[in-house]
Amino acid sequence: MSYSYEATDRKQVIPKWSRRILSRLREILREEPNETRLRGVMSNLLEEFCRKVGVKAFLQEEYTLAEGGRADAVFERLVIEYKRPGVLKKPMDKSTQEAVRQLEGYLEGLARETHRPLRYLAGVLLDGKYVIFIRHSGSQWIEEGPEEVMNKHSVGRLLSWLMGLASGKALTAENLYRDFSLKQPHTRNILQAFFTALGPALAQEGLVQKLFHQWQLFFSEAIDYEEAFGDRKLGALKKWVGEAKIDIRDSEDAKRFFFVLHTYFALLVKLLAWLALSRYLGGKLGPFSFGKLRTANSRTLRIKLREMESGGIFRQYGLLNLLEGDFFTWYLYAWNPHIEQAVRGLIEQLDQYDPTTLSVLPEETRDLFKNLYHRLLPPEIRHNLGEYYTPDWLAQYLLQQVDEEFFTADPQQAESTPKKEFFKKFFKKRFLDPACGSGTFLVLIIARFIELGQTLGISKRKLLKKILHNVVGFDLNPLAVLTARVNYLLAIADLLEYRDDDITIPVDLADSVRTPAMGEELFNQDTLIFPTAVGDFQVPSLLTKPRRFDRLCEIIEECLEVGDSAEEFVAQLESELRLTSKKKWDENAKKLTRTLYETMWDLHQRKLNGLWARLLKNNFAPLTYRGESALDKLGAFAGEIPGKYPPPLDALWVGRHI
Repeated sequence: MSYSYEATDRKQVIPKWSRRILSRLREILREEPNETRLRGVMSNLLEEFCRKVGVKAFLQEEYTLAEGGRADAVFERLVIEYKRPGVLKKPMDKSTQEAVRQLEGYLEGLARETHRPLRYLAGVLLDGKYVIFIRHSGSQWIEEGPEEVMNKHSVGRLLSWLMGLASGKALTAENLYRDFSLKQPHTRNILQAFFTALGPALAQEGLVQKLFHQWQLFFSEAIDYEEAFGDRKLGALKKWVGEAKIDIRDSEDAKRFFFVLHTYFALLVKLLAWLALSRYLGGKLGPFSFGKLRTANSRTLRIKLREMESGGIFRQYGLLNLLEGDFFTWYLYAWNPHIEQAVRGLIEQLDQYDPTTLSVLPEETRDLFKNLYHRLLPPEIRHNLGEYYTPDWLAQYLLQQVDEEFFTADPQQAESTPKKEFFKKFFKKRFLDPACGSGTFLVLIIARFIELGQTLGISKRKLLKKILHNVVGFDLNPLAVLTARVNYLLAIADLLEYRDDDITIPVDLADSVRTPAMGEELFNQDTLIFPTAVGDFQVPSLLTKPRRFDRLCEIIEECLEVGDSAEEFVAQLESELRLTSKKKWDENAKKLTRTLYETMWDLHQRKLNGLWARLLKNNFAPLTYRGESALDKLGAFAGEIPGKYPPPLDALWVGRHI
């Protein structure tokens, strides 16, 4: 099953159809139509919209419920109830409230008849002048409106809901777990294919071996596999993994299995990010379908996956660092027919999903992958690994302890802070989670920024800029960083079309406690040292200053790409970074810099390149973040350091969480 829109760029298709519907509504409102006339015109327009954008929605008019009542129009999981123009009132009067209760009753009846969770349905109440959006979350109804219909945003939201609720599977953790858990044959196939291919690849000197060792270096900071799966603790893992017919004999096998499991989960996350972006921003790049990718020949499939893994696909969408080449690309270097067949099965299953549900069910998709990963691993195994999770309710409580007013107050009614002051606070408030895991806190903070931005009337373009500048995360778990970046992306998906330029997701792979160490020997004093699986990289401290270091890493990659010599690299570095201080930019600093580049060049020549310069850039982030030394300026938790200035970032330190 495949969902390919004629025009996948939401920035074009929804505004275009919003204008058309508004124009038609103005015409018929002059006729003072009755409910039947309004329903007929709107149903024809919405059906045509669905056909044009490729949404396979079957319209059922005057849908009679078995328990009584008759809904005006049902598009799969969206119920639209029409009223004669002028019936709905703002603020709600008694008759408007009765109409809302009636529609909620229809939704409850439809949920029982179709055996669907109520939270996967939604309703729209429309009289041509006002519209009310209704959905269910937790144990309560959420009613938004009445909003004026003669507003492109109101009609645009109706069309977004229609696209999200009438096509494909909802992108929720529950659906993903059902389709991608260890119980599913395609999951077992891909884990078996990866695990079988990893052994021979590790036995050879090459990139796969180096990627695995670098992954071990990062994870050894948080997980001791000898301790986690020694003696009796190994039994639970052997039993669980045995379901996929994978034999785990000792802690070394356990390490390899988790490298494979992380690779599978990372691939799933990357493909879902690709799918989501193709729906939100795909118009300029042409229609995209996983169906076409699944049926592509072997060479084309591998090329496309390489392009995705290197970040090229995402850079086409204007996202510079969503993927930068990581440890989990190794399967492309161990590629064989079994891996190919298993990957095709994964893509085939993903082809059934439509991520436009993200804008309809925000509670369901919040920190989507944390919930999925949480459920993939049995509790006993997660706890042996020391992996615990921060539930949303606790994260929300902690955020309120950081700044209760910011996270709870309504700026329109705040007594302690006038709206003007709240507006200033909104722009100045910055947050850093130095152990962000999969991004639980980041996603909740972003949701609050979006909520406040709408209340304060801040443009979406400006709102996007502020979120990217004000909400930051670090973590040393590579899988967590990837997941947090994608969760961050999904949280701002509706704002992406308003970006002015390419963007960088402000989540970095870095240890915010153990930053690169200063050299202590005679020839590496005033030098920062970063250990990796391919050796130690030494960088003169002069080059690790804010802004300067990011550009250093970019110049390394650019010079490697065109084949510049070490001398040409140093010359370009001196020119671009204006390195004129003879005191700090001395012969020793130049020698260390040449050695750094020569080491990178050697890796490049041995085909071991791809991520080391980016690893450097990420790992130095706590020292160089966005033009300021983030950790130098952080206060204790969210407070102010006595005798110093207030911190520019509010720190959230609640332990490592995925």
